[in-house]
Amino acid sequence: MGLELKYEEGQTPLDENEKEGLKIKSITTQGELDEFEQLNIEKAVEWTIRTNLKAEKILTEKFVKDLHKRMYGEVWKWAGEFRRSEKNIGIPWTRIGMELRNLLADTKYWIENNTYSPEEIAIRFKHRLVSIHCFPNGNGRHSRLMADIIIESIFGKEIFSWHQSNMAKADETRKEYIKSLREADNGNIKPLIEFAKN
Repeated sequence: MGLELKYEEGQTPLDENEKEGLKIKSITTQGELDEFEQLNIEKAVEWTIRTNLKAEKILTEKFVKDLHKRMYGEVWKWAGEFRRSEKNIGIPWTRIGMELRNLLADTKYWIENNTYSPEEIAIRFKHRLVSIHCFPNGNGRHSRLMADIIIESIFGKEIFSWHQSNMAKADETRKEYIKSLREADNGNIKPLIEFAKN
């Protein structure tokens, strides 16, 4: 019996090779997978709280990959490695490194030049990061944690509340989140900022 996954709207299906990367072979259901991932993510969040993170370290490809590995490394062998397959969302996988470098450079520019408010910088970063879709899975949760790290460690402000949800369930909160992401895709970042703050 292999791993049977069901996907909510806006989630990225894993290909068979990626499913092979599951480290805990006893996991067979979506519920079990969600539980193990959540425990792993909580450890990563604790690490971000304990660690004094500096802007120059955060806005690097190494940190983006390391954070994903900390969030999913106990569950997936490919945690922290860029995807090598095309997905239903995201850019062609061959352009991930280049697009991420552009995003990191843009974000440094926005910070140095006060181009946007701190909240808007963090949310613009999150939105572009999830649009690139660096990893086979976990991009939404990873990009939200990156936004929290940017707002807290770079700007010294409170982390976002994200409606106190990890958006794993297909409920009204997730629908609102997906809707605000689509608005941002169309150039209107405000609903996503409002969603993050509530």
